[in-house]
Amino acid sequence: MAKNNWSAKRERQYNDIKTELKQHGRANDVAEEIAARVVNKARARSGEAKTASTTSTDDISSGRRGGLR
Repeated sequence: MAKNNWSAKRERQYNDIKTELKQHGRANDVAEEIAARVVNKARARSGEAKTASTTSTDDISSGRRGGLR
């Protein structure tokens, strides 16, 4: 994880997501991976990341996708 490049906002977002997942019974390592993926995708969509895949920028946002499930 390249967390050292994250802004303070992204750090808070990562910690909030990880905490929420752990409260819902996810294992710590799984919660960390999911939270990092969500934050990295959000960074790619907003142009904060140096590189971004096509699916990261053109796909439906992770927050919206979670609401649809």
